[in-house]
Amino acid sequence: MSTSALRVARASSRAVALAGRRFQSTGAAAPVSTLPLNNIEASWKGLSTEERYGVFKALEEKQKIDWRELSLDEKRAAYFVSFGPHGPRAPIVGPNSAFKTFLGVSALIATAGALFYGLRQLGGAKPKTLTKEWKEAENERLIEQKSDPITGISSEGYKGKGML
Repeated sequence: MSTSALRVARASSRAVALAGRRFQSTGAAAPVSTLPLNNIEASWKGLSTEERYGVFKALEEKQKIDWRELSLDEKRAAYFVSFGPHGPRAPIVGPNSAFKTFLGVSALIATAGALFYGLRQLGGAKPKTLTKEWKEAENERLIEQKSDPITGISSEGYKGKGML
């Protein structure tokens, strides 16, 4: 091995050691190697924001290498962090959402029914044009005018009830 390669190896190992001390001393996100990736789905909610960010960044760096070199756990963790049901992709509906929706719709229908019934009670008497006598007079007038002579009230053999 050449001396320049040894210098690079020593410098990188020293940087890793210093980063390890920094993580311990500052309480920053732990390196991904200390966090188990085999069941990231279960432990994701329990991680702090800094730890999540650390896992995300470490997995982002891991994904830059050939995917065939990644372990199955690392691939699953990368997929979960990128597309899992958390953050903006978290489910909107909760466990009792169907029951709450049913109660809300029922309350709206009951309110609409009560409003309709109340307005009908306040409306007063029916207009005179809706009485049976008015409709019979309307039918007689239509027959006098020979209205709709082909299929309507003034046609031959009409058996309907007219405008009643």
